[in-house]
Amino acid sequence: MKQIVVSVAVFLAAGLCANAQKAKVDFPEYQFTTVIENPITSVKNQYRSGTCWAYSAIGFVESEVIRINNITDPAKYPDFSEFFVVSHSYSDRADKYIMLDGNLTFSAGSQAEDVLDVIRLYGLVPQEEMTGMNYGTELPAQSELDAVLRAYVDAVVKNPNKTLTTAWKRGYQAILDEYLGKYPTEFTVDGVKYTPESYRDALKFNPDDYVTLTSFTHHPFYTYFPFEVADNWRWDEFYNVPIDEMMEILDYALENGYTIAWGADVSEPGFTRDGLAILVDVKASNTNGSDQERWVGKADEKQAKSKAKKSAKLKTNPIVELVPTQQTRQTGFMNKTITDDHGMQIYGVAKDQWGGKYYLVKNSWGETGKYNGIWYASEAFVKGQTLDIAIHKSALPKEFVEKHPNILNK
Repeated sequence: MKQIVVSVAVFLAAGLCANAQKAKVDFPEYQFTTVIENPITSVKNQYRSGTCWAYSAIGFVESEVIRINNITDPAKYPDFSEFFVVSHSYSDRADKYIMLDGNLTFSAGSQAEDVLDVIRLYGLVPQEEMTGMNYGTELPAQSELDAVLRAYVDAVVKNPNKTLTTAWKRGYQAILDEYLGKYPTEFTVDGVKYTPESYRDALKFNPDDYVTLTSFTHHPFYTYFPFEVADNWRWDEFYNVPIDEMMEILDYALENGYTIAWGADVSEPGFTRDGLAILVDVKASNTNGSDQERWVGKADEKQAKSKAKKSAKLKTNPIVELVPTQQTRQTGFMNKTITDDHGMQIYGVAKDQWGGKYYLVKNSWGETGKYNGIWYASEAFVKGQTLDIAIHKSALPKEFVEKHPNILNK
């Protein structure tokens, strides 16, 4: 096991898949010890694009291919094209948007089920076959593309000819091709020729082997339903389970070598730019006159000693967390304070110096922050802020499947 000692300060942050003004919280110094760490590929940077859903789910797929094919050499880890998926998603979304006369969300956002749908329909390609960087920048910057695509489909929806032409989709696809590149139809990997579909199959990745779970009370538990979030534009069905059981499934998966595609709300002040995701009770964590103030000092005081030494003397974590329940989750979902902000990948478990449990999370904001693109999400944060998790069906506990066999029916 390895130990990481970090200095943590909170920023008022605006994410790329998640934008929110946040209250300031002064955190202590955390010391994290890794307990479980399943294989992941390198941290990527979505930069100025709303494609966290593609980066996180492709990272999840890469980890699954590593697991399925028992790849032990990191030099041989796969690197799949996010923008092959993004372009196909944008193309399919335009079809639905037009047929519904514009009565559908049309934006850069989506979710992990969409990635599985694209792979099922169109396959996978290596990163070098379609980088998506055809517009003069080194990192994704899609604001212009998003605006152009939206203006285009809105013009088509207005249907000034009173009948749709046969040209609109060719014109739309041409925009995608110019910005993101054309879809590869054939390519060579290690001397073998593949199509996107045959490459997917050669890697033994089957999108039908996966299930996405959620946990809300406005639908019956242990049933599938089309999850009512704007980014679920394909109307994919998620399996509904009580939150305590979802957390048990998540832990079981991690303990048995699986990773998880994670959709979550990150608008809370405890989700920082510096690698923390903590469900802070801001009022209860006020440190004026507290033991934390004694050791760490007020936020505006300059102390000679490092925070790390002071925090090491604290017998308990001075940060108080909210206690999420099924009801608090439901209330937040219904009043729109818990929304599908951001997609990430959970791949392990860690403990802090006070014994608190955290999940290792791979983000897609580049190698930034204290942990070079990795976040530590507290158990309370994951329990309270999770919208959905996608996992392999074999990562479900046997007892759960025996009790609820309909989960395998999708």
